[in-house]
Amino acid sequence: MSAEKVTITDNYITTEKTGIGVAHSKLILIGEHAVVHGQPAIAIPFPLVGVESVIEHRTGPIKFDSTFYQGTMDSAPLALEGIVNSIHSTLSYLGLPKRDMIIRVKSSIPPGKGLGSSASVAIAIIRSLFAYAEVEYSEKELLKFANIAEKFAHGSPSGIDTLTITSESPVWFEKEHPISFIRPNEDFHFIVADSGRIGDTRSAVESVAHLLKKAPKKIQAKIERIGELTHLVKHALEKAGKNLLGQMLNEAQKELAALGVSDDGLDRLINFARKEGALGAKLTGGGNGGCIIALAKNEIHSRQLAEKLKEFGAHAVWPFVLRKQD
Repeated sequence: MSAEKVTITDNYITTEKTGIGVAHSKLILIGEHAVVHGQPAIAIPFPLVGVESVIEHRTGPIKFDSTFYQGTMDSAPLALEGIVNSIHSTLSYLGLPKRDMIIRVKSSIPPGKGLGSSASVAIAIIRSLFAYAEVEYSEKELLKFANIAEKFAHGSPSGIDTLTITSESPVWFEKEHPISFIRPNEDFHFIVADSGRIGDTRSAVESVAHLLKKAPKKIQAKIERIGELTHLVKHALEKAGKNLLGQMLNEAQKELAALGVSDDGLDRLINFARKEGALGAKLTGGGNGGCIIALAKNEIHSRQLAEKLKEFGAHAVWPFVLRKQD
């Protein structure tokens, strides 16, 4: 959305236009890594953390004001190259000059944890640029510019992050297939727990690709098994319920561990969650750091499990509910 700040000074009235954009986060429920190789994946919106971008007019080169960088866009670190390219492309598309603005970004999404931080930041900024230009955008335009940033962040992204961040429903994603949405038939109580260590999605994706070349039959079988489990998770969400869902999450974790993308820190959290009664638990996102997702029995169990994971040493814990959709 756009707004104008009115300033009255002596005999003059000036207006200062602003553009505001927001974006929530996302979680991969199942299908990470396999989705890169043509299998389906399911991702869910994660509204407990998000990003706000506010653009204001300020004479001079474009400046960033954020927790991850403060300074001119031209001097931004390499880690922000994707965001910078996305901004340049969006400005060119909108016919806006590449100067005379400050971009203030506030994010509660921890970076490098598989929660879609880079995609959420890109989407919030792009929305704020369109708002600043007072131009309506389509979802196609939004995804186009956000995916510019994702290519720099992840090398060969599936596109699932940007799609889920712009959605209000769980997303069924399969490369070169129409996107569809899943309607859960009951409330599912999840807990996300942060291992406290940053994962590198790009490196993890590349390591799986390397394994696939080295042992194609073995690794392809793992990838296809994750695809089968993803179909069963869809069935669990829509019809069969939480017990089947929990079993499938546990099975998916076995395959991800075999692909080499889990680690001791994630395994400790996963095993602890299961010991404390979680119906299922697995890593979420690229792995080798980042977060786990655990399925609780009900709302009371979700609160109890969240507290126990905090006491066990999880860096941060977010209990949330995937609501039934009619």
